[in-house]
Amino acid sequence: MSETADAPANPAVQTIRVERTLVIGLDRPAKRNAINGAVTRGLDEALNLLEDDDGLWCGVLTGGPDVFSAGADLAEGPGEPTERGGIAGIMSRARPKPLIAAVEGYALGGGLELVLCCDLVVASRTASFGFPEVKRGLLPDFGGVFRAPRVLPANVAREMLLTGEPIDAVRAERLGFVNRLVEPGTTLDIALGLAATISGNAPLAVRAALALAHDEINGDETASWAASHAAHERLLASADLVEGVAAFFERREPRWTGR
Repeated sequence: MSETADAPANPAVQTIRVERTLVIGLDRPAKRNAINGAVTRGLDEALNLLEDDDGLWCGVLTGGPDVFSAGADLAEGPGEPTERGGIAGIMSRARPKPLIAAVEGYALGGGLELVLCCDLVVASRTASFGFPEVKRGLLPDFGGVFRAPRVLPANVAREMLLTGEPIDAVRAERLGFVNRLVEPGTTLDIALGLAATISGNAPLAVRAALALAHDEINGDETASWAASHAAHERLLASADLVEGVAAFFERREPRWTGR
């Protein structure tokens, strides 16, 4: 496979072209690939490139060897939504081309919501997926609260949303969320193999099939986004949120009041 880097490079999101596939890599290892403004801009730029370049037929989204993404940056925030992609440059994006998640380590909160934006998931046996937001006084407001029940059994989705505890990749594969369960360190290669298989098919047929599948699975999310944003706004005004974030940074157990 031929590989070329796409410039200009965003230090928080790196892109490499591998034949007809664009590899999009989160690259904030010191912050566990947390989503801040730089990551949002980088993802938006990379996904715009994937959509607009006729020579690219598929994308792969990956993170680091130990963590895919720990979610939104609690200190900085995720930055402003973008015109084409919304939150994090991807969460409300209408994508015409397939995107595969290659997950090593953990994908938590907004990190899992990034995975939920993808069409296929390749995961290491050591990967895990979770929504820890309730442990901080929040909810998964990047679409996870309504997308997780579509791709996971309802009771499992509720378990993850209400307990804040993650599930491992072995269980996720058994439940049908993970397409390929692979050995650590091999997720990108396997994802690229899947991308090559997809790119060996007629691109217009692939995009038409993907669009129809998206319509069937997701439908019109307008009402779901509105309800999620309203619930998030209520939580932002709560004392529990202040306590949850303080407890996180002070590395202690939170003292909830339900207010």
